[in-house]
Amino acid sequence: MTTLDPAPTPAPTPSPAPVPHPETDLVPLCERLLAELRNEVARADGKASVLVGALGMTGGVFSGLLAGRGWTPDELSATATVLWWVALATLGLSLFALLLAVLPRYRSERWTPGRPLSYFGDIQQAVRQGQLETALGDTGRDPTTGLTQALAELSQIVARKHQWIRTGLIAFCTGTVLLPASLLIG
Repeated sequence: MTTLDPAPTPAPTPSPAPVPHPETDLVPLCERLLAELRNEVARADGKASVLVGALGMTGGVFSGLLAGRGWTPDELSATATVLWWVALATLGLSLFALLLAVLPRYRSERWTPGRPLSYFGDIQQAVRQGQLETALGDTGRDPTTGLTQALAELSQIVARKHQWIRTGLIAFCTGTVLLPASLLIG
């Protein structure tokens, strides 16, 4: 190497990899899961609404067919009468369960200052208490806690909705089988 040769440039030192902060790394995951749960709530409500419509159509068809003929349940045998009333009871249970599936759910626990905001009821309570700005600051400093609370609550709501839909669907299918069966047994 001569004095006229430029000095070799040192290789750039790699910058250290950012140290992940476990709490803030959970925020995108929690947000994605919350979005999925909200979509699942909407799908569950849609399913229940369609089933309520099908239940109404089924009831309307049977009522129309039987009323047009001047038929009454008094014309059934004892066994068929029992099946008839069981069918009506299961169809009533189906309607009740499906309406409970679409019923809005609220958390029973009240928001208190110092807790993060995790759903609209918390925001309303913070406003009523004049604590919204403070609560927003608390939630912003620790977003994971509010998001995990929202995830836990929303997943319970989805589970309850699906449970009521399952009950309603089983009752609906049972009633729609037993009702014509009672008429066939006569």
